[in-house]
This record gives sequence, structure tokens and C-alpha cells, in this order.
Amino acid sequence: MEPPDSAYEPYKPSSPEFRAAMDALRGMRQDLFHDAFAYRPLPRLSAHAPLVRRLRGRIGEYATWTPHAVITAFGVLAMLIASNSAMRGAGDNAILGLLALVPVLLTMVRPIGAFWMSMAATPVAAVVGASWGDEWPWLAGAFACHLFVLTIVAIRTRPRTAAWMWALTAVYGLVVDVFFDWGHSAFGSDTAQLLSFSALVLLAVSVRHIRREARQEVTAQQTVTAHERSRRTLLEERTTIARELHDVVAHHMSVVAIQAEAAPYRVENPPPELEKAFATIRENAVAALAELRRVLGVVRAEDYEAPDAPQPTLADLDALLANVRDAGLSVDRTTTGAIRELPQGVELSAYRIVQEALSNTLRHAPGAAAKVEVSYVLGGLGLRIVNEPPPNPSLVKPSPGAGHGITGMRERVTMLNGEMTAARTDEGGYEVTVFLPVAAASEGEA
Repeated sequence: MEPPDSAYEPYKPSSPEFRAAMDALRGMRQDLFHDAFAYRPLPRLSAHAPLVRRLRGRIGEYATWTPHAVITAFGVLAMLIASNSAMRGAGDNAILGLLALVPVLLTMVRPIGAFWMSMAATPVAAVVGASWGDEWPWLAGAFACHLFVLTIVAIRTRPRTAAWMWALTAVYGLVVDVFFDWGHSAFGSDTAQLLSFSALVLLAVSVRHIRREARQEVTAQQTVTAHERSRRTLLEERTTIARELHDVVAHHMSVVAIQAEAAPYRVENPPPELEKAFATIRENAVAALAELRRVLGVVRAEDYEAPDAPQPTLADLDALLANVRDAGLSVDRTTTGAIRELPQGVELSAYRIVQEALSNTLRHAPGAAAKVEVSYVLGGLGLRIVNEPPPNPSLVKPSPGAGHGITGMRERVTMLNGEMTAARTDEGGYEVTVFLPVAAASEGEA
């Protein structure tokens, strides 16, 4: 059993200052101690950099190494400053030169480690140089080396890391000045000079970092804004198209429904078959108009809510077949397997596929008979819709279509990870075969 939260109350800091200090220490540990000597090689300049773009050929390839060349030049300069002393021997000058050169060069591969090496090399250089003049606690070479290292590491990292390096440098100078002056206090300390120079340099580097990050953030925000603007424009265009489509199609469908309702009254003593045909036309027109309004509502309004009316399923297949029979299509239905309830998406897609296939038969093969086979098989649902060739193709002209029926059926099947074939039969008709997979119910759902 875990102890209650009140048991930890004595360990929870209540002071905001204490929490801020702990956060700051965690930040310092993350920046300067965690993976301090991790390998972070300095990348070459990009081929799209302004300097590289101006140069071509072999010179342009060499120009990609410009940052490495500049850092090497700084290291050589620090080495020359450290070893240029006539008061010391050649051996001491060589050691001082290496102590100033190595940390600067190390910034190209291990930047944080280079800072710690520069800090460690500073007291070693003071001992080797035996400085008793005004160079305390930073010899000239150590001064230049540490200033170069702070600048390069600040460029390669971030402002917070630069602030921590400057603070540790100040702590080191203060401790040495107070506890290890060794008689140098009469000449004064050069810590203040180093801190002043480095503060100005690090401030400039930090401002550069902040401006670059702000520019990148603005660019990213502009990209997001442009994307949202494009999306909003697209939605507005879709809304306009949907409105125009609705106005045009709804008008014509309404006219069809009204004319179909009024047609029997224009003929004296119309036969019952004619009245039934016009009634079927009107019902189909009204149903299509309602379906059109429902579907286009999704496109026209972002806050559109789906109607409460249920979507058609395979249970409504008999009504669909009766509807197409009234339109003049002779269609038979065969169902095999154990009829069971399927997921709503499968039921709706199967209904729409049968509906579209029969509509294609009415449109492209008027007068032809059709068969619909629904197979409830293990692991899914099988559909087969096949129509015969039109009996008198020369007398009845097929209605042209937009060619999106088969594409729409394939999209529905692909959405459900199913399989579909659509091709002409040897007899001259057309056959659509579909298999829609259905995951088996688990024991808990059984």
C-alpha cells in the first residue's frame, strides 16, 4: 500500500525561490555535466550557404570547411599569444602553446568538453608560466583561449549554456582572487577584464541566437498561417460548389417530382400502370432530393451534425430491389450463408455498392436482367452483381454517365481493406464481385 500524499509534504519545497534555484541547478547539470564530452562534430557549411553559392568548383567545395578553418586560426592565434614570451624557456612556451591550442580545436568535436578543458588548463598554465606580473589568474594565452572557447561554444549551443559558462568562469576567478592570490593582489586581477570582454561577446552571440530562433518561429508560424489560409480557401470553394450544386440539382429534382405528380392529371383516364410509374418517379425524386441535402450538408457547413435517421443496411436491400423493379429492371436476389449483423460501415458500403451496380445496369444496359448474390462467409461478406446484355441494344440507347460509379465502389472497398473486380462477362454483360473482410468476434463479444 502506497503512503498518502501527506507523507511527502515535508519533502515538497514550498518556496518559489527554492524551486527556481533547483530548476536552475537542473538546467546547469543538463547543459554542462550531462554528456559533457559527447561527440558533437561541427558540420560543414551547406551547399546553399551564401558564401558557398558565390564560389564554384573546387574552391566552393573547400569553402564548406570555412568554420573549421576559422576555429583553427583562432587556436593558432591563442597558441602564438601563449608561447610568445622571452621570459620563459622554449619548453614552457611549448606547453603553454599546447594548453591554449587544444581546447580551441576541441570545440569542433566536443564543445562542452572543450570548455572544461579550458577551465582545467588555466591553473596549469598559471603554474607553468609562473606569472607574477599583471597576468593573474589568466595568462595572456589562457585569456585568449578561454575567450575563444566561450565564444565558439556559445555559438554552437544556446544562450542558457553560455550564461552558465560565464557564471562558472566568474566563480573560478573570484575563488582564485580571494583564496589563491599568492601575492598577486598588488598587481590586480584580470578576471574583471575577461568577464567584461566575454560578457559583451556572449551577449552578442545570445542576441544572434534569439533573433534566429524568432525568425524561425515566425517562418514556421507563417507556414502554418498559409496552410490554414489555404485550407480555409478550400473550404470556402467547396462550400460555394456545394451551394451551387445543391441549387441546380435540387431545382431540377423538385421539378421532376412536381411534374411526375401532376402528369397523371394531364391525361384523361390514365391506366394504373402509368399512375404507378409516375408515383415511383416522384418517390425516387423526393428520396434523391433528401439524400442530396443530407450529403451536401456535410460539405456546406463545418458544424454540420449528422441526422438522427439511420443509414441504410443490407436489411433495406429488399426495398432497394423493389424500387429498381418498379423502374423496369428485372432483378433476382440470392442469399447464402448464415445471415448475421455486420459492422455499420460494412453494411452501409455493401448497400451502396449494390445500389450503384444496379444503377449502372439501369443506365448502361436498359432492359437487361440482373442478379444480386449476397454471401455471408467466414471472415467477411461476398457480393456479386451481374447483369445480362441489353436485349435490344440497337433500339434502346444507354444513358451516358460520368464514369465515377466504379471508382466510388473501389474507394469504398479499399477503405474496408476488401477486394473488388469489375469486368465484362463472356456473354456481353457486366459483373461486379466484391469481398469485404469482417473481423471475427472475440469470446468476450460473442
